[in-house]
Amino acid sequence: MLNRWNDQDAAHYTTDLALRVYTSRLLGQDRSLVLHGGGNTSVKVTETNLVGEEEEILYVKGSGWDLETIEEAGFAPVRMAHLLKLARLDRLTDPQMVNELKTSMTLASAPSPSVETILHAVLPYKYVDHTHADAVVTITNSHNGLARIREIYVEDMVIIPYVMPGFDLARLCAEHFASEATEKTVGMILMNHGIFSFGETAKESYDLMIKLVARAEDYLKANKAWVLPSQKATTTIKPLRGEISRLRREISAVAGFPMLLSCDMTPTCLSFAQREDIATLSQQGPATPDHVIRTKRLPLLGRDIAGYATAYQNYFEENSAQATDEKTMLDPAPRIVLDPELGLCSLGRHARECTIINDIYRHTQEIIQRATLLGGYQTLPAHDIFAVEYWDLEQAKLRKGGNPPQFSGEVALVTGAASGIGKASVDALLERGAAVVGLDIDAGIEQLYQRPDFLGLVCDVADEEQITQALESTVRHFGGVDMLILNAGIFPESCRIDALATETWRKVLGINLDANLILMRECYPLLKLAPAGGRVVIIGSKNVPAPGPGAAAYSASKAALNQLARIAAMEWGSDGIRINSLHPEAVFDTALWTDDILRSRATHYNLTVEAYKRKNLMHVEICSRDVANLAAEMCGPLFAKTTAAQVPVDGGNDRVI
Repeated sequence: MLNRWNDQDAAHYTTDLALRVYTSRLLGQDRSLVLHGGGNTSVKVTETNLVGEEEEILYVKGSGWDLETIEEAGFAPVRMAHLLKLARLDRLTDPQMVNELKTSMTLASAPSPSVETILHAVLPYKYVDHTHADAVVTITNSHNGLARIREIYVEDMVIIPYVMPGFDLARLCAEHFASEATEKTVGMILMNHGIFSFGETAKESYDLMIKLVARAEDYLKANKAWVLPSQKATTTIKPLRGEISRLRREISAVAGFPMLLSCDMTPTCLSFAQREDIATLSQQGPATPDHVIRTKRLPLLGRDIAGYATAYQNYFEENSAQATDEKTMLDPAPRIVLDPELGLCSLGRHARECTIINDIYRHTQEIIQRATLLGGYQTLPAHDIFAVEYWDLEQAKLRKGGNPPQFSGEVALVTGAASGIGKASVDALLERGAAVVGLDIDAGIEQLYQRPDFLGLVCDVADEEQITQALESTVRHFGGVDMLILNAGIFPESCRIDALATETWRKVLGINLDANLILMRECYPLLKLAPAGGRVVIIGSKNVPAPGPGAAAYSASKAALNQLARIAAMEWGSDGIRINSLHPEAVFDTALWTDDILRSRATHYNLTVEAYKRKNLMHVEICSRDVANLAAEMCGPLFAKTTAAQVPVDGGNDRVI
């Protein structure tokens, strides 16, 4: 367990709250302590209010903030006096508690206080740190976990049996502290949940957290439960995009909305999924109830989604009958799939959700395997997990979530994506919530965006093998293809037919026509499996309805592509796939329009370059963004019943009209 405290860095943080930020970030940097919004930290300070009165204020991590990146604005200031009064109540419902916490803040614009705010308030220490340390959770979730925890921490920790976060936990902790805490007490263990450390300074509390967790790690090492046994994973060589797309479609159907599916086929995940005892290990529940909100109760083993949905229905009916409040069943679709060929699959409505779920379960795999080495993995009973999954506060969050983005859970593939219309299409689709894969021959495509919902792949669309590899990577990364934007193309220098070289002719048709045929053919099985129906948008050209001299190869290739799209619309309509074309003219912020070509075309029409750019009936300049926005809308509900359409984006062209 690495202690990340640095005196020089800490010297830049001069107030109690600033130091709280510093050590919170140190905790957040260690994924074995907290993951994606997990954990809580707080500090108690004295402040003078507007009427000159001194008040003790608890600054506690606010909802929605991550310890790794938290700032002072991420802490909610709550009046301690009221919190301590609340702690003495016999009963407080969760909705009541949330209301009391919000109305007790000194800053209305601050984030909502953590549900563990009252717990932080009742602990008689200035600084309080709380993490879900993997090593501690491993031991609490092992056979004889309570006895092991007592053996490790002897008399300097208060140990609390599992209670769901909220008011009841705060009251139970207060009772245990009153009767069990001594001068030696430096922390607290919440069984099946995590660990607390305390201190009068930020450094003291942080140092204690590191030391306490290190003791748990040392215990695992001493009991030969730290180093996981190596297990060689069997890797499947065959293409898997069809199987992955089909699984994603089936799970999306059960969920009732499109979902992304991301496959982690690293040796670590494959070897775990291929364990002989995986059916036992993986079906006992999450490492901590906090994770059930993200991952659901259990992963799907293999690909029997119907069986999983039935089991989830039974789990809901059995436990909801015991619940005091009426519950509405969440969608019965899994968020994790463990498969011997696919490894660890994470599902979510957006790419970041998949990333979070993957991180959580990779840590869960380690916890399960180490607990198994320690004597056996065991977690909470189903009714405790159900209580968290169907917690009123979580249900309220879901109800307040609002409508997801237009293309949430869907995947778009864009060719020629590094610049011009292609890049603008990537932007338009990302803005509408899609996960986007960009293909381009330019190596810069890989670094175009560093965000979880974008994957840039170097691909020469004239190379069939590279296309199939790109599609395999696309599906393994996001689960399928729902939208295909065929944009890649070349526009050679102006040349009359009598001077047109055969090599040039073949190159233009190879990229503008043949490559798109291959892409459409190879994407067809994936588009057919798109949960909301497949969509293809062809970026054509004004030269299809109105060709010009000197562009024989380009015009012929675009016209042939237009015919290909029309035929595909006839052949694929019954599969729920729609294909529409856009015919832009004179989009000058694209790679097709070099300065030489632009001057050449302007000269041909006896116009200046600027006049040539606005050579249309509306006298407007057409930009990549204009074409991209319409391409994105063609994939949306406005065009849900339209296929084989050809729409000009040209400001009005008298020859086309």
